[in-house]
Amino acid sequence: MTPNMGNLDRIIRTALAVLIGVLYLFGVIGGTLAIVLGIVALLFLLTSLVSFCPGYLPFKISTADTKPPAQP
Repeated sequence: MTPNMGNLDRIIRTALAVLIGVLYLFGVIGGTLAIVLGIVALLFLLTSLVSFCPGYLPFKISTADTKPPAQP
């Protein structure tokens, strides 16, 4: 699995997952919506941890930095 997610993408997904968790803890969301958003939050966290999003594959999207590091 080649990483296809950049740092900004990972940060945004993690922040959204945390936001969903906070909304659930404070009772803003509940019921079926909470279950669906909870699953989405778990997927966001999982893809952020492995730096790979399978949803990007069919569209050949990559937000990962592919530039080689600068040589001094």
